[in-house]
Amino acid sequence: MSLTTRILRPVKASSRNRFQCLRTFTSHATAPENKKLPLSGIRILDLTRVLAGPYCTQILGDLGAEVLKIEHPTRGDDTRQWGPPYAPHIQGPKAGSGGPGESAYYLSVNRNKKSIGVSFKDPRGVALIQELAKKADVFVENYLPGTLAKYGLDFESLRKGNEKLVYASITGYGQTGPYSDRAGYDVMVEAEMGLMHITGTRDGPPVKVGCAVTDLTTGLYTANSIMAALLGRAKTGEGQHLDVCLSDCQVATLSNMAESVLISGERDTGRWGTSHPSVVPYRSFRTSDGDILFGGGTDRLFGILCEGLGRPEWAKDERFAINSSRVANRVVLEKDIEDITATKTTSEWEAIFEGKGLPYAKVNDLMDTLNHKHVQARNMVKEVDHPTCGPIKLINTPVKYSYSTPGIRTPPPTLGQHTDEVLSEVMGLSEEEIVELRRGGVVG
Repeated sequence: MSLTTRILRPVKASSRNRFQCLRTFTSHATAPENKKLPLSGIRILDLTRVLAGPYCTQILGDLGAEVLKIEHPTRGDDTRQWGPPYAPHIQGPKAGSGGPGESAYYLSVNRNKKSIGVSFKDPRGVALIQELAKKADVFVENYLPGTLAKYGLDFESLRKGNEKLVYASITGYGQTGPYSDRAGYDVMVEAEMGLMHITGTRDGPPVKVGCAVTDLTTGLYTANSIMAALLGRAKTGEGQHLDVCLSDCQVATLSNMAESVLISGERDTGRWGTSHPSVVPYRSFRTSDGDILFGGGTDRLFGILCEGLGRPEWAKDERFAINSSRVANRVVLEKDIEDITATKTTSEWEAIFEGKGLPYAKVNDLMDTLNHKHVQARNMVKEVDHPTCGPIKLINTPVKYSYSTPGIRTPPPTLGQHTDEVLSEVMGLSEEEIVELRRGGVVG
């Protein structure tokens, strides 16, 4: 059934009605379906910025959803300015413009999306988003609780025009609770919710994880919840509001570490670096040119390690023969192991333990990781052609399906790249009407 919609524009203040109808039109059909893309035919309105939200919607885009990324018409997503590094503009109208280019941060989480520049500070911009929401299956936002209600873009307002809408709100601390009004970047939540306390070397200060893992896990939880809500909608015919926050997701992913505290009733044992509090040896050791990590998680695996290190007698030494003894004598054993590993290169140790059944790994930097033969063989780095930056490499979607073909279909868009396309093809506006909105600063 078609939907009749209206885009409004301001008229003189003296008028009894602040708005008059700019255009009445009939909605287009939903996005075309592709049977090899699980979420094809699903339209997502994305009002998120930075990392957790864009990561969520990128996952959904990889799976085939049509993602319409609503950005400020001149500034865009905050991460467009988060550099260096930037991929320079080398082709198209921006080539030689003197601008910095597209930031690596932005490029990492915004593929398979269409960028529409819309200002919802203008009532006409609000009207545009409200009408797009009527044509959407999912609405994702990451503003502080209550912010979008001022513009009529909250769940309760939008569900009146689309009762099937799945609406996901991503915040630092959720829609309820004593911290709900507090802004929350990843590192603050890592600190507040325990992760930073258990991360770092044994005698060192607390440190943040090397990547924004709380943001990323929140994005994963949100994507998962959205897909569950869509399945729920197929049963009930109704959408729902999803309240997702970094703090909850961080507590959830403390997993066994938090459960140990709940069961024991005692405080955690602090930071362990690359070591494990209950398994020895299970950490990285210096080599002559880097680091290698060994996982002697069982007595049998410890025996393999002893053979490779040239110390088979350790496997029968009462101080080390069983794991509980190794834990008790951790300091002595780990020092003795590192005295030996420091005598050879990492590659020499890799050759010694190859095929022996012992879990081991070289500690790689990011360049070595991205060029790793296994990473390359698994097609985890893919080159795409960007409209202004030319060929760029992106991290690929990680899951391989036997039938479905999710992946990178389009590069991260430039700011407002698809504004005219969406306003014309989805909203049905004429070129003249789009020009008028652009002239008024409503779109960009």
